[in-house]
Amino acid sequence: MMTFLLWLLLLIFCWPLALLALILYPLFWLILLPFRLLGIAVDGVFEFLRALFMLPARILRGPRAT
Repeated sequence: MMTFLLWLLLLIFCWPLALLALILYPLFWLILLPFRLLGIAVDGVFEFLRALFMLPARILRGPRAT
């Protein structure tokens, strides 16, 4: 909501810049999308490696008491 209000304020004071931002935002989103997907994949690999290294400690600890 705050972003929309800031955009409206920009539209009032500098409408050409606001319209340019409105047009270019989806293009930047599309350009950055592969980097987001790469970040998700790298995060998944790191989580897998963390779980793999913690597995011996979890096995030695035994079952948790509930």
